[in-house]
Amino acid sequence: MHITRYTDYSLRVLIYLSMQRDRLSTIQEIADSYQISKNHLMKVVHQLNKKGYIETVRGKSGGMRLHREPSTINIGVLVRETEQDLDLVECFSSEGQCAISPVCGLKGAFAHALNAFLEALDEYTLEDVLPDRHRPQLLRLLQIA
Repeated sequence: MHITRYTDYSLRVLIYLSMQRDRLSTIQEIADSYQISKNHLMKVVHQLNKKGYIETVRGKSGGMRLHREPSTINIGVLVRETEQDLDLVECFSSEGQCAISPVCGLKGAFAHALNAFLEALDEYTLEDVLPDRHRPQLLRLLQIA
């Protein structure tokens, strides 16, 4: 299973914002902290806002912040909502062309593995992956004052 850059960036935005609960943050700040493209983050932020994970404030002193408590943001749900294609193999798709798909046992094995992967992620919230003991180090790594 490979998580797309879109999902990775979605998680990074939420992590950053959870570290900055007392103020608005900008896309540029987040891009600079992670050394990633601002353009890539714009689409991610737009979707996170539409899905209710964050709220945005327009204007000169605008920015964004978490709209929900970190304890209510489930990692498994977020991955399901941000991944466009969870088809691990061709036979998961209705357009699959594999000749042995009707009788192949791998499809069931891969389906079981995917479900186990997502169920494992369901056990974690954003709060769980940001333990307080790591807060000082995270702030330093993200260059948050």
